[in-house]
Amino acid sequence: MGTALVYDEEMTRYKLLWVDPTCKIEVPERLTVSHEALVGSGLADRCVSIPVREATDAEILLVHSEEYLEAVKRTPHMSLEDLMEFTLQYGDVYFHPNIYHCARLAAGAAMQLVDGVVMGKMKNGMALVRPPGHHSQRSAANGFCVFNNVAIAARYAQQKYNIKRVLIVDWDVHHGQGVQYCFEDDPSVLYFSWHRYEHQKFWPNLRESDYDSVGKEGGAGFTINVPWNKVGMTNSDYLSVFCHLLLPVAYEFCPELVLVCAGFDSAIGDPEGEMCATPDVFAHLTHLLMNLAGGKLCVVLEGGYNLTSLPQSVCHTVHTLLGDPIPRPVNLSGPCTSALESLQCVRSAHKPYWSCLGHAADLPPSDISTKHVKLSGEREQSTKEEMVWPVHPQPVVCSVRTAALLPDDTVCPDGCRPFSSSEILNFPTVSKLREKFLSDGADLNVLSTLSSLILLTDKIQNNEISSGLALVPDVSTAVTCVVQHVTVSPSSRVLIVCVGDENISSHITDNGRSLVMLFNSREMEQQMSRFYVPVFLKKGCSDVAGVLQAVLGLLLPLGYEFDPSFVLLVRPSGCGLSDILWQQLTGLLQCFALGHTLVLIQEDEKACVGLTGSALLGFPAPSLEVCNAPLLENLEVVEGLRCRLQTDWKLLQTTAPEPDESAEPRGHPASTSNICL
Repeated sequence: MGTALVYDEEMTRYKLLWVDPTCKIEVPERLTVSHEALVGSGLADRCVSIPVREATDAEILLVHSEEYLEAVKRTPHMSLEDLMEFTLQYGDVYFHPNIYHCARLAAGAAMQLVDGVVMGKMKNGMALVRPPGHHSQRSAANGFCVFNNVAIAARYAQQKYNIKRVLIVDWDVHHGQGVQYCFEDDPSVLYFSWHRYEHQKFWPNLRESDYDSVGKEGGAGFTINVPWNKVGMTNSDYLSVFCHLLLPVAYEFCPELVLVCAGFDSAIGDPEGEMCATPDVFAHLTHLLMNLAGGKLCVVLEGGYNLTSLPQSVCHTVHTLLGDPIPRPVNLSGPCTSALESLQCVRSAHKPYWSCLGHAADLPPSDISTKHVKLSGEREQSTKEEMVWPVHPQPVVCSVRTAALLPDDTVCPDGCRPFSSSEILNFPTVSKLREKFLSDGADLNVLSTLSSLILLTDKIQNNEISSGLALVPDVSTAVTCVVQHVTVSPSSRVLIVCVGDENISSHITDNGRSLVMLFNSREMEQQMSRFYVPVFLKKGCSDVAGVLQAVLGLLLPLGYEFDPSFVLLVRPSGCGLSDILWQQLTGLLQCFALGHTLVLIQEDEKACVGLTGSALLGFPAPSLEVCNAPLLENLEVVEGLRCRLQTDWKLLQTTAPEPDESAEPRGHPASTSNICL
């Protein structure tokens, strides 16, 4: 299975035919520069091209009214004057004689992508389409959108393939009110949107775009709105919302299909968004969604009006869909106060509906919603200077994706390469291994295994091999050996994740070079510190929801802020973690350290070698399916750890500081002028 790319040049063949300051940014070049970037980088050739088709009337009528469809059908035959008059009945949109045809192609492209992914012909994919869709409503064009491409695709998937639960993630900088209206009373579709809001002063200026619009009737809790009340949001703000809100709810919802309204006007430099999130953050957002729904992920283009950051963001997204290494994050300084206020409000509003948010804080003491905000007239216009941002080079794809160091009696997983090296460790290194890890009369096979581990680690660090797994007789010794070797370099940092009752903390210090997170069921002698985080779970790793809560709410934020250069995942004897959750964890950890991950497995846990190899090779984990709520005791453990650690680790914060806790507001400025990354 490959990654699908759906594109047709025909969708560039319409444009604004009159003067309209609002609509002038919606140009054909949005599509051409994105596709040209994919071609120029070689990404288009690595994808599977899927032909575009027009949506049928019946498919469009899954979302839109017959009266509206018939009205749009007449536009190809209208004069310029008639088109201008027809446009006046809708908001912030324009019509062209070819736009009806292109709109049918855009909706058809989204459904073609769904066909390929749901039927298993494609692993995932992206549709480059125009016009966008998420603002269009049942009987109205709106915000450059004619037909609601993603909403139609969702209804199509439900009707044709009997999909029970669909997650729609809308990371466009504008609220996709058309999608919300379509599904707000429907519990089979979970709609998530973050968007510029500024207390209802930003378009589309809707009261129902605020955090407390959670859906109606049976769909209450299935609409999640995250309003950005200031501009200048960064990578930290986006990742915080994913880790502490979207991902926990999404895993609890357990979708069978994930659709993304991929608006890249939320990237830096965009004239509409005025945000500061760099294009590489979309690689991370994409990766964090890729293990949901068994990997069935369909990304559909929406907005994006900066012709530099738009194609960069598209390329980062497609790189990740293809399974390429994910760039290390930049400038993760923690979420700003305004973002924390919004996050706290949304978590509080959804606490009654989702068990994973059971410990969410109440609303902030000050009312930041629009209920009592007196709206001013026009929003003040800011003077914006040209922004610059770092451009990541194309990721280096290693010739060996995953190498396996295994005993002779263990079969190497399909797709992995057995690790053997003709290289010999230098004498000083061998002497150190003997001195530290071999007692008198010890088996020399231990020395051989440790020597091979060092060589495998070196090749991963040198980017000759992307990731590795090793079956070892003593994981504690192996961890100590690898960590001491990796951290010889002052610039190296290793994230160690151990799942099971194994004390691997004896060599860990608070020097900032290693961060240990330990999941187990019994307390260890060593006390928690900034760089040693034991998560003591009742019933150990058998509480799937509890472990997942700790992974999403603790491990991911800690890992992002720590920014390791190497990841060590450890599975000792009697791990107790379910196979599917183990695969999920292995896959999620590849968002760090350019995917440089080494998995150490105790020999009596060799049954999981195949599953581990599959996850390291980039195959999505099976869905966890709807699971029980976390044990109350485990929720309290996770929340307690988060509260104690958040002083040192800003990405663990989920609540805004009290007014007297901060000397000055930490919200981002109302203008992005003079901001350079």
